Parts: sequence; structure tokens; C-alpha cells
Amino acid sequence: MTTLPQEDLSLVLDTASLAPARLHADGVTIGYDRHVVSEELDVRIPDGSFTVIVGPNACGKSTLLRGLARLLRPASGSVVLDGRAIQAMPAKVFAREVGLLPQTSLAPDGIVVADLVSRGRYPHQGIIRQWSPQDARAVASALAATSTTELSARPVDELSGGQRQRVWVAMALAQETPILLLDEPTTFLDIAHQIELLELFRRLHREGRTLVAVLHDLNHAARYATHVIAMKDGRVVAEGPPRDIVTVELVREVFGLECMVVPDPAVGSPLVVPLGTAAQD
Repeated sequence: MTTLPQEDLSLVLDTASLAPARLHADGVTIGYDRHVVSEELDVRIPDGSFTVIVGPNACGKSTLLRGLARLLRPASGSVVLDGRAIQAMPAKVFAREVGLLPQTSLAPDGIVVADLVSRGRYPHQGIIRQWSPQDARAVASALAATSTTELSARPVDELSGGQRQRVWVAMALAQETPILLLDEPTTFLDIAHQIELLELFRRLHREGRTLVAVLHDLNHAARYATHVIAMKDGRVVAEGPPRDIVTVELVREVFGLECMVVPDPAVGSPLVVPLGTAAQD
């Protein structure tokens, strides 16, 4: 595999910025209280992409996602959806377009799985439009897609961590939004369920949804993403297709890790092989 020299990473960044994007951040400064995480950050989410945000801990990945989800208001700049600042949009209008799986979620005490997943239909409800067969189909489909149908009558607080995570994903899917934001969606899952969930996200992407996920596993990002955004210290270091930007130089700059990058023998995507003392010995 040909690696991209470090001096050429900016070229990937520049060409990626030309892609059409319903959802984008323009010059946003964002953080928590008085702690600024990112300043004057520009990010475009290519339409129809499976975008994965990667980077070391505390680099601003989840902060960016929370800004795109309207959970954090930028101190300056704006996050824009279809040409309109999202903070100016009615909550239900935004929620019919953009769904979110947060990093941590708390379910009401005693609620059963089916009722929790049904809450994903809230943006589609109104004074006139109440529960409908369409809502029931959306919930059933979300439960089936996440292999949680058999859990539908069980209280959420009795489930394992991995089961709860799949139920929260089901609630996000029931919302049926064209854009889905996923903050560390594979947390608490064993390797088999991680792959099962990532394959589900790939299928949703192929069906036409735009997905944006924060992932810690760079090899998962390289295998499943169509567009990768690499962050460090609150800024975007590089972005583009995994085959273009997942290189030895990028891994060294972003993660401070020496590695080899070889073709994944299963699918041909970049595969990062860390070099530790054992390899050197």
C-alpha cells in the first residue's frame, strides 16, 4: 500500500472540503463552560457518507459530535443543516432529520425495552398525529435490526451492558432520520457484537443514510468508514477516504504510535499493526 507523505495531508483536507454537505460546522469555537476544546473548527460531513471521527482521548471527537447534535452551543461560528443554523431550528424539526446515540444514556426506572425504543418515534408525534401503524413498524424493524426483539418485554435495567447498548441503538434507529450520529456506539460490546453492529451501520449507509460515528478502533474505522476525520488537540489533522489517509505518518502524528500499515487480508482496507518492544526484540 502506498502511504501518503505527511506534507501531503493538507491536500486530502482541502479536496474533502469540496464534497456536498447538508450538515457542516463553520468556524465553530466549542467546549464546556469556560474550557474551549476546539477553536474556529470547520467540518463538513459528506452527504451519504459513513464518516468516522478518530483521534486520541480528549482530542475533541465527542465534543464535535455533541455540537453537530445540537447538545452544545458554539461560543462562535455555527453548525448548519440545509443552509440553516441548527440552534435556530425547532427541536422536533431537527430531530426528524438528525438522530443521536449518545455516549452514555439513562433509562427511566422500570421502563421496558419496547417502550424505550418507542420513544424514538417522539419527533414524529404531534397534537393531531398520534401513534400509528407506521410507528409500530418502525419500532419492530429497529428491534429486529439490533437483535433485541426477544428483549422487548424486559425491563431495561435488568439487561447487561451490551444488551442495553443495542437497545439504545434500536431507539435511535426507530427515529428513522436520514442523518444518524453515533458516539462510541460499540462501547460495552464484545467483539462479535461490535462487528454485528458495524455491519448494521454499513447496511444503513448503503440504504442511503448519512452516518457519523466516533470510534476508538482505528482498524474498524478503516474497514467500515467511507470518510475519516482525524483529530488531535481540538483540530482536524486530516480527512478523506481511509485508503488515502490511514498511513504510518498519520498514526505517528495523531496517536504518537509507531506502526506498520498493511492491506487487511479480508477486505483490503488499511490495517494498522502497532510496533511495540516485542516486535523490536
